[in-house]
Amino acid sequence: MWSLVFSAALVAAAVYGCIAFTHVLCRPRRGCCGRPRSTPPACLSNPTLGEHCFLTLKSSGLRLHYVSAGRGNGPLMLFLHGFPENWFSWRYQLWEFQSRFHVVAVDLRGYGSSDAPRDVDCYTTDLLMTDIQDVILGLGYSKCILVAHDWGALLAWNFSIYYPSLVERMVIVSAAPMSVYQDYSIRHIGQFFRSNYIFLFQLPWLPEKLLSMSDFQILKTTLTHRKRGIPHLTPSELEAFLYDFSQPGGLTGPLNYYRNLFRNFPLEPQELATPTLLLWGEKDTYFEQGLVGAISSRFVPGRLEAHILPGVGHWIPQSNPGEMHEYMWAFLRDLLD
Repeated sequence: MWSLVFSAALVAAAVYGCIAFTHVLCRPRRGCCGRPRSTPPACLSNPTLGEHCFLTLKSSGLRLHYVSAGRGNGPLMLFLHGFPENWFSWRYQLWEFQSRFHVVAVDLRGYGSSDAPRDVDCYTTDLLMTDIQDVILGLGYSKCILVAHDWGALLAWNFSIYYPSLVERMVIVSAAPMSVYQDYSIRHIGQFFRSNYIFLFQLPWLPEKLLSMSDFQILKTTLTHRKRGIPHLTPSELEAFLYDFSQPGGLTGPLNYYRNLFRNFPLEPQELATPTLLLWGEKDTYFEQGLVGAISSRFVPGRLEAHILPGVGHWIPQSNPGEMHEYMWAFLRDLLD
């Protein structure tokens, strides 16, 4: 398996290397390195989003940064972001739900202002799930509503299986459980091509270099592309994501998540039982729509509510917050009555 993974990694490196050097040739004044940002954009300190806090995790001693609003207004709603994002990707949901929930958006281990160990072994799925447990308990709660997107959703799926008593409801956006993704990809080769970047990220140091070339142009394109990116993302909002990645070592922690992906393969099928709202974009660039059916087949009947949003891409929390909020309010209504 590892021979196949690294063969695919070398092919992906050649492809992304060509893309990165093309960006350098087209924008020679930017050079081959990313420009470190000295000052965070003002939108990261918008007081209407909540209070910036730090929590020292009981199990690891690491400090995680989080933004909190609405404490005392209702149950804990914990948000887990994806890549290449941070807590700020939940800005619309922080505004929307703080009136009825205690909303908390964390910077996951290795991201933003949270501690970022350098060692790849510090980013195993088991350690990342323990972080989530420590956040819930450390905030003084015994359970939460877990809302997650992309990489955060991969962790949330696993967390709901191994820590079911800590999750009252889940809202999952644009991601499948790892075991479902594994089995589906084996049978649908097109999904491998959609996720080709995963193989690049298995390599040491080279992905960090390629992603930072021409002032992080690959990341900029990922987030702002006319068809595949986040619609109407402002320059300041783009900088809210690039600021942390531009700091020394800012990409290594996030990429170490991917470097641990194949550690536990092959995975056994797992039954899913946590009441879950699943939102999926019909035009998602990275995940095929067929994964929704594969996820449904693993669920205890009656526990999954799935919606495919027509014409929508991968970044639903930022591109279509209104639709997402409508589904969430309906899904959580009985908890508030």
